[in-house]
Amino acid sequence: MNADTRTAHVVVIGGGISGLAAAHRLLATGARVTVLEGSGRVGGKLHTGEIEGVRVDLGAESMLARRPEAVALAREVGLDAALQPPATSSARLWNRGVLTPMPKGHVMGVPADAAGLGDVLSTEGLRRIGQDSELPPTEVGEDIALGTYVAARMGREVVDRLVEPLLGGVYAGDVYRTSMRAAVPALHAAAREHATLGAAVRALQQRATPSTAPVFMGIDGGIGTLPLAVADAVRARGGDIRLHQQVHELRRTEGGWRLRTDEGPLDADAVVLAVPAWAASALLADESPAASTELAAVEYASMSLVTLAFRRTELDLPEGSGFLVPPVDGHTIKASTFSSQKWAWSDADPELAVLRTSLGRYGDEEHLHREDADLVDLSLSDLGEATGLTAKPVATVVTRWIDGLPQYPVGHLARVARVRDAVAGLPSLRICGAAYDGVGIPACIASAERAANEITATLASGTASGAGQ
Repeated sequence: MNADTRTAHVVVIGGGISGLAAAHRLLATGARVTVLEGSGRVGGKLHTGEIEGVRVDLGAESMLARRPEAVALAREVGLDAALQPPATSSARLWNRGVLTPMPKGHVMGVPADAAGLGDVLSTEGLRRIGQDSELPPTEVGEDIALGTYVAARMGREVVDRLVEPLLGGVYAGDVYRTSMRAAVPALHAAAREHATLGAAVRALQQRATPSTAPVFMGIDGGIGTLPLAVADAVRARGGDIRLHQQVHELRRTEGGWRLRTDEGPLDADAVVLAVPAWAASALLADESPAASTELAAVEYASMSLVTLAFRRTELDLPEGSGFLVPPVDGHTIKASTFSSQKWAWSDADPELAVLRTSLGRYGDEEHLHREDADLVDLSLSDLGEATGLTAKPVATVVTRWIDGLPQYPVGHLARVARVRDAVAGLPSLRICGAAYDGVGIPACIASAERAANEITATLASGTASGAGQ
């Protein structure tokens, strides 16, 4: 039979937010969808838990609200009333041993000039920013390392004390090797149009539309409730979500695809791969060696989160949502979030306050080999030095995200384009997830919807033929 959007069976491999979003979109076209998730739960790095009875996020805790995809999906699956902006957005920087307000008027830490940076940079660092206007233009080309480019134009202090803590927190990466085109595409485009970096930043600021809308959004009960709600919506539309189902092999057949799973063979008209790059590489090794080789080269960073609950009467934190840490200062933690101050929903127990720290960056995996108690002690030591904290937590939870964040070095988008070109030779298979167009939740959802739309178009055109049940 000819597969189309009314009769096709699409298998989505991976039950994180990308796979679930792809399934949700495919079901809207009338396809029959099966989601296979190798672990015992859906959601991937979006995961909630509890500490002393208080609900907390044990993975990502917010989503960018100025991109529409994540907020739109949350509303589609019934979470409109649960969406909440941060109760406070005033973050700080733990810089040279002092908590200072995070400077404003920058683009991911890159300033237009030295104004307002006297509390963060040295006199020499401020002077170095001014040299940007005196330097000849830098050839940006198709891609360039963000840290290398900014350091050449404005000095290393700007990179080490502003860009690195901000962007490093997003990617857990090394900003001196991070692709500017992939991580800050608007700045890359502007830098190609202007002779100086300051002029490029000012151009972006002038183009920006003034808005009072929140930059980030949370969800009552935690961001980890989003994949649960999407999974419920997938099931309500007739989708089949199977947990503890590893896929060991993927083979093309005359009618589509045959998957070898823990439950045995499963046939599909089309497949969406919503798994990390290394897993996609393994599954594509036989059917698309070129894509497999490219995906195998994608590197990942690991990180740990330490969540701590304290008695409120024993805690005296600074105001605000928390602080970021420049790695150049040599501290263990890279950031701390004062969860009970940042999120109104996290304030459920009047006697408890919750905060968390994050540890680990690309190339720094020592934290993975330490005991939980050691990570707690290291976090408390840094928190004590930064905030004067002396209280002992009443409960702690340590969460490790092994290979949790794909890295976006120079040339990443060219690699993604090569992967997609190779996969295009398999019209009834598409890829999506954090390894391609961005690590944030909206970017993952956008890549999932792109994959679903392309599969739908392929099925509607009759390129893929029907497979068995």
